[in-house]
Amino acid sequence: MTTFIIRRLLQLIPVLLGVTILVFSLMHLTPGNPAVIMAGESAPQATVEAIEQRLGLNDPLHVQYLNFLGNALQLDFGTSIRDNIPVFSHIQPRFLITLELTIYSMIFAIVLGLLAGIVSAVRQYTISDVAIMIVALFGLSMPNFWLGLMLIQWFSINLGWFSPTGWGDPDQLVLPVIALGTAGAAIIARMTRSSMLDVISQDYIRTARAKGVKERVVIFRHALKNAMIPVVTVIGLQFGYFLAGSVLTESVFAINGLGRLIIDAILQRDFPIVQGAVLVVSISFVVVNLIVDISYRFLNKRVDLN
Repeated sequence: MTTFIIRRLLQLIPVLLGVTILVFSLMHLTPGNPAVIMAGESAPQATVEAIEQRLGLNDPLHVQYLNFLGNALQLDFGTSIRDNIPVFSHIQPRFLITLELTIYSMIFAIVLGLLAGIVSAVRQYTISDVAIMIVALFGLSMPNFWLGLMLIQWFSINLGWFSPTGWGDPDQLVLPVIALGTAGAAIIARMTRSSMLDVISQDYIRTARAKGVKERVVIFRHALKNAMIPVVTVIGLQFGYFLAGSVLTESVFAINGLGRLIIDAILQRDFPIVQGAVLVVSISFVVVNLIVDISYRFLNKRVDLN
């Protein structure tokens, strides 16, 4: 296991380098000169050139990239064009909010998706199975921003049960978590059903039942554990999608998370913040997938780690 983890960490190096190259290229492919934005459209050319010199924008691209990479390793993503505050100071509190939203949404999606998928698989071709899959199809088809608006209309405006905006208080958590986690729950439910049906038809499951093992033990100890590998893969991908795709949910519910920070930075052409935020999200996505790979071995000892 230790050898496998070290090997996977080494394999992450080229992936992370590729991510940094893409993020670095983002600023240079986007129209607009950061120095002009910082100095103002009417600033003298000498002022613009001085800012370019201070930021190193006159250096060759490979030198700029190496400087960017070295600073990023120290969590130094530069300073904001808008207010000249270090980018990391903007990203850290916003990222924690987005991470919290993502974790709560994943818990909601995992619990609901696993329960729905198990019930659907155990009661295959029954009314329960059909109803769960129809609901899952609707959950997968609804955009999270539309669902968020509907939840605000129903439960905030009409019923007054929950706060429609903000983050932190218990009544502010429920609606954005449901809006973001519903699609993930639908995907997990469908994958759980499919994987469980494959496992339930195996000979060792029939043998366990023939020995008189309780059905609950057969389903949760034998079938579910062996059916979890493809489900865990989906869960890992969904975590990354939630982390990166919370932009619309945060906008609908006025949550000051990382997604909303990226949108504001794009509108204000604050390229350092966009670079830093995208890099943090990308690295988080890669790390989550590493954790998923490692978890395979704990779920099934037969998984080859070579």
